[in-house]
Amino acid sequence: MQAIILAAGMGKRLGEYTKENTKCMVPVNGTLLIDRSLDLLSELDLRQIIIVVGYYGQKVIDHVGNEHNGIPVRYIWNPIFDSTNNIYSLSLAKDEMCKDDTLLLESDLIYDAAIIRQLVSNPYPNLALVAKYQSWMDGTMVKIDDESNIVSFVTKAAFDYKEKDSYYKTINIYKFSKDFCASKYVPFLEAYTKSVGNNEYYENVLRIISFLNSHDLKALPIHGEKWYEIDDKQDLDIAEALFSEPEALLKKYYTRYGGFWRFPDMLDFCYLVNPYFRQSKIIDELEANFRTLLGEYPSGMKVNTLLASRCWGVREEYIIPGNGAAELIKALMENIDGRLGVVRPTFEEYPNRINQDNVVAFVPQNRDFRYGIADLNDFFGANPVDTLLLINPDNPSGNFIPLDDVLDLATWCELRGMRLIVDESFVDFSDHWQTATLLHDDYLEQHPHLVVMKSISKSYGVPGLRLGILASADTALIAAMKKQVSIWNINSFAEFFMQIFTKYEADYHKACTRFIEVRADFLAKLNEIPFLHVMPTQANFVLCEVLPPFTANDIALTLLKNHNILISACSAKKGIDKDRYVRMAVRSKEDNDRLIEALKLV
Repeated sequence: MQAIILAAGMGKRLGEYTKENTKCMVPVNGTLLIDRSLDLLSELDLRQIIIVVGYYGQKVIDHVGNEHNGIPVRYIWNPIFDSTNNIYSLSLAKDEMCKDDTLLLESDLIYDAAIIRQLVSNPYPNLALVAKYQSWMDGTMVKIDDESNIVSFVTKAAFDYKEKDSYYKTINIYKFSKDFCASKYVPFLEAYTKSVGNNEYYENVLRIISFLNSHDLKALPIHGEKWYEIDDKQDLDIAEALFSEPEALLKKYYTRYGGFWRFPDMLDFCYLVNPYFRQSKIIDELEANFRTLLGEYPSGMKVNTLLASRCWGVREEYIIPGNGAAELIKALMENIDGRLGVVRPTFEEYPNRINQDNVVAFVPQNRDFRYGIADLNDFFGANPVDTLLLINPDNPSGNFIPLDDVLDLATWCELRGMRLIVDESFVDFSDHWQTATLLHDDYLEQHPHLVVMKSISKSYGVPGLRLGILASADTALIAAMKKQVSIWNINSFAEFFMQIFTKYEADYHKACTRFIEVRADFLAKLNEIPFLHVMPTQANFVLCEVLPPFTANDIALTLLKNHNILISACSAKKGIDKDRYVRMAVRSKEDNDRLIEALKLV
């Protein structure tokens, strides 16, 4: 058996990385793509490796040389790489394909060693490695039957999103027998290039063969093994996260702050959203209006304020919608002067927005980070501040203070000329959530320096909309913030969500009730994990102390590497011991059970 690597392309979409270099010479975490492939191939019993080079091909030749780990390496030049596509590069190696069984690979791939071993050890002589279609994938798709025969190749023009669940993406790693190449593939390749030309893709020949109802080529689906195709800068960034060394792996993921749909089959227990409201038909209505919303400008602040007022029952002059709570936090903190009181550990976005010398932190001195109004009164009575921040339920501790106590705290703050900010982004996950919110005109009017923040992303499970609200009877503050944000700070999808939400409030109530049931089940099962001390929570996440001999980093890294599950190791949280606590979101029961089973295997 031999391997053929196609490495003649220019890789223009990688920008400066391939300005004076071919794509296979781009490093991923310090290792060149070509070196990684050659290392994996050299573990196989290969007679030779052939690399088809073109763009900056001499750099490849000079770097690799004539052998790699004892396997001879030969080169074939594509002199017209800038005017042809990979079908021409492969046609240059067609004679070699007829002499020996061949592994065919693209040079811009990064993949686990297990993938190539599965391909070689499989008894079928002609195989295409494929992966179940996911939204991040692009390129050639196939359909397969129950016997893993490739029954059709789906071109970009023929791609139908209604049928996406039946599609598989070709990984661009193939195994061909020399008999198949000699009797079918090469003759069809010659006829195709003669008829259509050389600026095409070699998969088109396979598509024709499959169209003739030939079952010579079968698909080999992978299951959980890592791979990625690097076409552009974003692909390179994702590949570096997927294939990081253990000491850098978690940091690569945590510093992305989302966008995890691009990572194959990963379960995100790090970011916090309602898992059940997305089952409502409100999502179907958003989808049905997608093209209209994408093509139309959203309304300005006046209309969106009216919609927010209607959805959350607060007077228009008391409320401001934002491009996520993050936009409103930034604007709010720019209007806040003096010392800020916080309870740590907590959500650090607020204190991060001001001079750290003005932050006064209270840290509960108990194992579970529990605190109540009396604790806040005692500490901030002795350590006065201009503004007190309360995240309720708190993040990451899950500590919750009932509504009557929060109102008493608001009165206490008013008497001392202290502004109170209550972030109730997670309040709808509390046991008595329907009566726990401060979003009522009378509460706001009774406490004119009270500010209430709510992230719609978290409560309603729609973080992609980027929607949040802030409410206060301090109309001067609200007016000032409305002038600070942009005229179109809410996109059309978020506006439409507010426009139609009231039709689906009953669905939201059911979602919250279902969530509370699922959380109770999840907490009960977590309490059976011997190396975790589970803290009580009224939020859609749970904070756990990791017991010796394990550390938070141990658990987070093991879950990510072995089970493709991401949790937060709380490494950036202030007020807690480093590497001792993990925070896990509460997702659907099915996802929660998958996490529990993974924890049992640690």
